Amino acid sequence: MSPSRTLLLPLIAALAAGSALAKDDAIKPMKRKQLVIVSFDGAHDNMLWEKSRAMAKRTGAHFTYFLSCTFLFSKDERAKYQAPHQKRGRSNVGFSQDRDETILRLGEIWLAKLEGHDIGSHACGHFDGGKWSADDWKAEFAFFRDSLKSAWRNAGVGEREPGGWQRFAAEDIKGFRAPYLSAGSGLVKALEAEGFAYDASLVTKGPAMPAATGDIARFGLPLIPEGASQRPVIAMDYNLYVRHSKGKEAPERSAAFEESTLKAYRDAFAKQYDGERIPLQLGFHFVEMNAGAYWRALDRFLTETCGRTDVACVSYAGALDILAKEKKAAGAAL
Repeated sequence: MSPSRTLLLPLIAALAAGSALAKDDAIKPMKRKQLVIVSFDGAHDNMLWEKSRAMAKRTGAHFTYFLSCTFLFSKDERAKYQAPHQKRGRSNVGFSQDRDETILRLGEIWLAKLEGHDIGSHACGHFDGGKWSADDWKAEFAFFRDSLKSAWRNAGVGEREPGGWQRFAAEDIKGFRAPYLSAGSGLVKALEAEGFAYDASLVTKGPAMPAATGDIARFGLPLIPEGASQRPVIAMDYNLYVRHSKGKEAPERSAAFEESTLKAYRDAFAKQYDGERIPLQLGFHFVEMNAGAYWRALDRFLTETCGRTDVACVSYAGALDILAKEKKAAGAAL
């Protein structure tokens, strides 16, 4: 073997190894961004509107607010509302205290919209619609839509209605979550007929990609392990509240509940971040249960999570856009 060939062999071997490495790098799929989707049901307490919006600004998150429309009416106006199969003027979550409170709430809704948050529907009176027909749901949706359209005029301040409010009320409410997560067979038919893009009323065994039912993307709050026993619980503040204190306030244990909740969020996030990167959904209410334990855990979790370059803390509407773009890109690459 010539000296020149002897010198070339290690070089050829090195180039071959480098080529193999480059090939491996080229075919290694890039991980998608880890999505974190946070939503609030009810969306009534004006102080919590302010608090949640401040949290979003501080952490870089965007939220979905599922609004119950009876909070657009004062108690004196309760007779305007009649839910399917209920007495006129009934609401399981009440009404606004007065018009001043309603006006403040309308301002918060509009500010949230301008700040890039997603406003969805939580129906109106928070009734269990599991046995409602499609027509029942359509009636509830129609009352929600009409209530939102006329909200400023109904509150006596029509001159203060923002310029884009009518378009917002008519076109931008694209998401829904059923009260009690009770979604019967009539719901999807009504959602499709009313032009909704997504429903967030399901519960899944763990984080899952949204399922398609016709033109509706159906998201589900996941069961996540929590506490010393690691028993699964729906990733929602109310379910943790029931788990921790049987649905009764225990402020003396608030710090312990906060830490347990935060650990559950962190662990659920890490499993997806290090794995398949399925979106992680977390649900909340406009009630600070157990002396604010769950809101504090959320604040800490978002503060340490949303700033990562490969994480996006988004609303359901934002997640739907991102997932659609990923699907389109994947199809174009085939």
